[in-house]
Amino acid sequence: MPGMPAAGNRHNEPSVSRFCMSIDSLDWESQRVFLAVLRTGSLSGAARMLGIAQATARRRIERLEASVGVSLFLRTPAGLQPTDAARELGEHVEAMDAAARAFSRRAGEGADAAEGVVRITSSELLGVEVLPPMLLEIRQTLPGVRLELSVQDRLEALPRQEADIAVRLRRPSEANVVARRAGALRVGLFATADCIQAHGLPQTRDDLRHMPMIGPDRRLADRRVLAEQGVIDADQPFAIACDHHVAQFAALKAGLGVGVCPRQLAKPLGLVPVLAQEIGFDVDVWIAMHGDLRRVKRVAGVFDALARELDGWLAE
Repeated sequence: MPGMPAAGNRHNEPSVSRFCMSIDSLDWESQRVFLAVLRTGSLSGAARMLGIAQATARRRIERLEASVGVSLFLRTPAGLQPTDAARELGEHVEAMDAAARAFSRRAGEGADAAEGVVRITSSELLGVEVLPPMLLEIRQTLPGVRLELSVQDRLEALPRQEADIAVRLRRPSEANVVARRAGALRVGLFATADCIQAHGLPQTRDDLRHMPMIGPDRRLADRRVLAEQGVIDADQPFAIACDHHVAQFAALKAGLGVGVCPRQLAKPLGLVPVLAQEIGFDVDVWIAMHGDLRRVKRVAGVFDALARELDGWLAE
């Protein structure tokens, strides 16, 4: 990237005080891109986070570097590494971002607080297969609310107000975050009836070695979790290997093999349990929000309604 020295070509960088006088010429959009690159470590990650083109992210970083007169990132094999100046500036931009989000929250806390935007973030599988019918119910109950649904496995930060409400598969640990356990996904192995007819119903774990299995590709953490839970052997081969959980679920529904699935999703589709007495584990589902947002009527209303919907669905 122009203006970005290669790793190892460090040179004397001016202190932040040297370019503070040019701060008035900076635009907030470029600073948002700068903050997104700090958080994701790449231009592509920043572009996805902000919903802009990667070329746009690059131009804004270059414009910012030209304005402050210093390189902000070093290109390395591991991604873009912030310079010392970038780290120092990052603290100030983080504070500005938090203040901007706090301003937006406060601006919606008047008499019309029951109306406005509420941003929900969740994992891909829940966001695609579980939440949409629940959001329909919420929209009918709270018609003045406009919903944003951020579907990604990256955890959006509630304290930084990247999202108002989060549905997560692990208990939130951030400060000032209100969370409640909605229930648990009861995860097991399933297959379609056609798949079982074609390959037989496994009676033992050894039988699984002869079944077409659906599982993770290069995401070693997923394989490790499944092995630790006793679902697969550490060296389990997969006939269909994919790291995208929604794609795995689609492959399972298409009859491509035996795969991991929550019982709450499998049962309505008539999927057949495989070794249900031996293989299975629970994954807790949490719904969370920043504590300050309890005072915002529209956010609190969506939180309570979504919690009720999740409670009922997970109890099935």
